Amino acid sequence: MIKLMKNLTVYKWIVLSVLGLVFIQSMADLYLPTLMADIIDKGVVVGDTAYIWKIGGIMLLVAAFGAVASIIASFYSSKAAMGFGRDIRRKVFKHVEQFSIQDFDEFGTASLITRTTNDITQVQQVVIMMLRMVVSAPIMLVGGIIMAVSKDAKLSLVIVLTMPVLVGAVLLIMYKGVPLFKTVQTKLDQLNLVLRENLTGIRVIRAFNREKQEKVRLQKANKDLTDISIKVNKVMAFLMPVMMLVMNITVVLIIWFGGIRINGGSMQIGDLMAFIQYVMQIMFALVMASMMFIMVPRAAVSANRINEVLNTKPTFLNEGTKLANKERGTLEFDHVFFSYPGAEESALSNITFQAKSGEITAIIGGTGAGKSTLVNLIPRFYEVTSGTIRVNGVDIRESSQDEVRSKIGFVPQKALLFSGTIKENIRFGKQEATEEEIKHAAHIAQAEDFISKMDEGYNSVILQGGSNVSGGQKQRLSIARALVRKPDIYIFDDSFSALDFKTDANLREALKDETQNATTIIVAQRVSTVADAHQIIVLDKGQIAGIGTHKELLENNDVYREIVESQLSEEEIA
Repeated sequence: MIKLMKNLTVYKWIVLSVLGLVFIQSMADLYLPTLMADIIDKGVVVGDTAYIWKIGGIMLLVAAFGAVASIIASFYSSKAAMGFGRDIRRKVFKHVEQFSIQDFDEFGTASLITRTTNDITQVQQVVIMMLRMVVSAPIMLVGGIIMAVSKDAKLSLVIVLTMPVLVGAVLLIMYKGVPLFKTVQTKLDQLNLVLRENLTGIRVIRAFNREKQEKVRLQKANKDLTDISIKVNKVMAFLMPVMMLVMNITVVLIIWFGGIRINGGSMQIGDLMAFIQYVMQIMFALVMASMMFIMVPRAAVSANRINEVLNTKPTFLNEGTKLANKERGTLEFDHVFFSYPGAEESALSNITFQAKSGEITAIIGGTGAGKSTLVNLIPRFYEVTSGTIRVNGVDIRESSQDEVRSKIGFVPQKALLFSGTIKENIRFGKQEATEEEIKHAAHIAQAEDFISKMDEGYNSVILQGGSNVSGGQKQRLSIARALVRKPDIYIFDDSFSALDFKTDANLREALKDETQNATTIIVAQRVSTVADAHQIIVLDKGQIAGIGTHKELLENNDVYREIVESQLSEEEIA
């Protein structure tokens, strides 16, 4: 919490103003019972109406002054807390943007969403309370005790007897409740995970008639969160009744013993009324403090989760400064090894090859051979375990990630579109792309035909995740997005799988002219897609089983021939 609170220094003048206003409000609240005692003892008892009007007017002014201070303090405390939450959220998001895919996998998307929303909101709410109560509660507690003792020191012994009971109850409830707060956040993470999987995977769930099973799974996650939340609230529910009971018992004792002292002439009626008000202020100060004790530990759990993200250093640092422009349009893997964290075996072993400008390099292999892993290393989504990858003749670790990725047009295996228009989705690859460049990219990607048939053309709206277009249409728009930036290296990670053979052939033909001055890397399952490549890399169990043209590999490579024979007939092979 202390570490996060350092972000409030930006709002130090607002914070100081709030603390000053809360101090004024607290002093006004402490002064009112004394004025009330004067009205009773010097006005009501003796029947002095003029005095009652005079002190009553002063009480109204003091109350109004305190109310104005309270309103202004509330406004500025909210402003500081909301700004604080915004800054932390921005800081977390900016930090997470530097994470590699490996770092994302460590936390999980659902947990990162919860930490960026719910956890920051928890801390934000505590900041508002702290700004209001960090000054008010101590002043009301200490000031109330001093004023109560000044009215009648002997009657103050009642407070000495009841306060330890109240403090003990607060500490006991905290001891029982605080450990449960962390569990609540964990269960919330789990619920978000299940809910997110159900919403994003709704098609698969329905296709396999898994609605009932997923409903049970969600109900379990929901029940787990509900049960632990109820358990926490049961513990916390004891706090207010216990405090009210102690407060009421205290008031009864004060009235009892106060009546005896008034009867004996040791105390005036006004002082007893003021004394009761001060005791109530003391008790409410303790209530406010106890609320802080409840919320701060819960927020501390959230703060720890936020700090876990902020303290996590990206797997690799973005410290390179070289420009990736030494040998334009070239890609080289030099004895590259890669292992996923915690894996017993390497996903890629001793990968060495060169891809030259103007040439098409195809990567083919069985499921799990490491094709997607290999291309994910090029934009540095993961860091190589050993070896070197060079883009445009420069080690990607010696250039910044922005520099390396600016040279790459990447089309992922799973096409992803963003909510917005078709034009905005294509322009995602190049923000300053002109209308002509957007249309040209769509034409090359074979997307022009279906775009022209849409009501709004390039201004047609794409829903979140591209749910209102087909898989092939999403794939072609994803390809257009990569083409519009005219990079030095094109990477197509099994990007033609959703296309029919005719569209696939037309696209590859159109790409020949478009990629004359660039390197093209194509990951594919279909032999027909890779047959015309200048070189084909055959992967098998993370290792290169062969490199060559279609004809050379067909003659000399058993792994490649086995793939070809599984897809083509003898006549087609011949």
